Amino acid sequence: MKRSRAGLYALLCLMTFIWGVNYVAAKVSLLSFPPLIFAPLRSIFAAAFLIPIYAWMRRRKPQEAPWTRRELWTLAALGVCGITLNQVFFILGMNITSVAHAALIIATGPVFVLLLAAMRGQERLTGRKAAGMAIAISGVAALQIMPGRAEGASGLGDFLVFLASFTFALFTVFGKETTMRHDALTVNTVGYASGALAGLPLLLWQGWSFDFSAVGAGGWAMMIYMALFPSVLCYMIFYHALTRIDASRVAAFSYAQPVIASLTGLAVLSEPVTLPVGLGGLLVLSGVWLAGRK
Repeated sequence: MKRSRAGLYALLCLMTFIWGVNYVAAKVSLLSFPPLIFAPLRSIFAAAFLIPIYAWMRRRKPQEAPWTRRELWTLAALGVCGITLNQVFFILGMNITSVAHAALIIATGPVFVLLLAAMRGQERLTGRKAAGMAIAISGVAALQIMPGRAEGASGLGDFLVFLASFTFALFTVFGKETTMRHDALTVNTVGYASGALAGLPLLLWQGWSFDFSAVGAGGWAMMIYMALFPSVLCYMIFYHALTRIDASRVAAFSYAQPVIASLTGLAVLSEPVTLPVGLGGLLVLSGVWLAGRK
């Protein structure tokens, strides 16, 4: 059991690292694609990776629990909310805010997970957890009201990233109820397939006048990376972990993402770590840790 738990935490650490560098990867990707083309195209690529894997696994191991119509509709809605909207809000926000700001706002995800999980009866809200949530939110407020905003950051960009964090929290909490009967591969495949279909009209609308032939090999390589690793692999690890430990404990791993993202942004994009980012980061990470502590 201890070895199994250690392996699970190792996978969560890998997921956290990949998601930590994902902010810089998104910034680099936006040099090749407009935001409203990149977001739905990434979902379509991710679905294209997942569907063959799902079909192969189902042949090897037939699905044990039969699908219900309600579960399919739930997963379709989760796909639209937690994948299509999440990635659209994320990439739009990343286009007009800094890596450090985005990472710190995404790090508040466990706060929304905890609130939603408490509303659904999955977890109990205590005074300590409420205090942790208040501290984390004050850290985000510090980013907005303190002078010396990080270079490239904006209030609108931060708000869009906040919407991305909230939609992913919905995906986390409501998806956990479905993973009680179905494995992570099934949940992610149905979610991404429905999310890709929902984003297809947006891609057709935005891509009608876009010259895809002008995108170089590096741009397409980054698109494939963003679809395969942060999307497919990390989501698989995420939902695999949800079947074994509490949703808030899984989401709490995101406290390391701002550190990884800020260091990567400094090294690759030369984004400075300002005083508001440092203070806000300290408050956010302390609050998330306190809220998720057992």
